[in-house]
Amino acid sequence: MGLSVRHCEEGDLPDWIELRLQLWPGDHADAFVAEARDILAQPQRYGAWLARDEKGRALGLAEASVRSDYVNGTEGSPVLFLEGIYVREDARRQGVARALVGVVQAWGGTLGCVDFASDAALDNADSHALHLALGFVETERVVYFRKPLRG
Repeated sequence: MGLSVRHCEEGDLPDWIELRLQLWPGDHADAFVAEARDILAQPQRYGAWLARDEKGRALGLAEASVRSDYVNGTEGSPVLFLEGIYVREDARRQGVARALVGVVQAWGGTLGCVDFASDAALDNADSHALHLALGFVETERVVYFRKPLRG
């Protein structure tokens, strides 16, 4: 498969949002467009990449950020954080995720990141397997809590 991976641009918004909605389903396309434009406006802090086949079809998406706050399981700063990764079902197990992560990792290296981190829901075994296959190691499991301060 002929595959290319490149930074998202304004013209990529339709494919970018379509893949985002596959990763994070719901009725929030308008909010996603605003978030995508925010990502584009801060290229030293956020990045997004699309993987396309030789015909230009968007096969996968990766989004990442550079974090300076504490990131669970890391020991330094700044940290490259994989905010989300998605590959179309018919393009899985063909190296798309690995290609996306490779480009993201290279970007983080140019920005001086010392670690590459990510997270996944406790019950998302597919994501756990993907992360392990891509060279990530599990560092900890966390359950978050909240308590409303009003009402």
